[in-house]
Amino acid sequence: MDFVRVGSLAEIPEGEMRAFDLPSGRIAVAHVEARMFAFADECTHAGCALSDGDFDDRAATVTCACHGSVFDVETGEPVEGPAQDPVAVHRARLVDGWVEVADQPIG
Repeated sequence: MDFVRVGSLAEIPEGEMRAFDLPSGRIAVAHVEARMFAFADECTHAGCALSDGDFDDRAATVTCACHGSVFDVETGEPVEGPAQDPVAVHRARLVDGWVEVADQPIG
């Protein structure tokens, strides 16, 4: 599995989310309580950018700005509709202050 360095830890403050481009597509990275979660930056309902939505670090969810679908950032599963399909999740890790994300999704 290949990991891609997307940015420094300082670029993704605790409780926030940022979008990055990988060779396999655009992903969003969320920073929750010293853990990093990476997932496809495209809502499975209508294709809107999840990074434009609202990130709730307490619930570890992201709400799509277009139609209000809510996704769990750790599993990618939809918590509330209209989306019914999960978003792809990627492994994320911290290496010497840098955030690295697996180019291919889990599964």
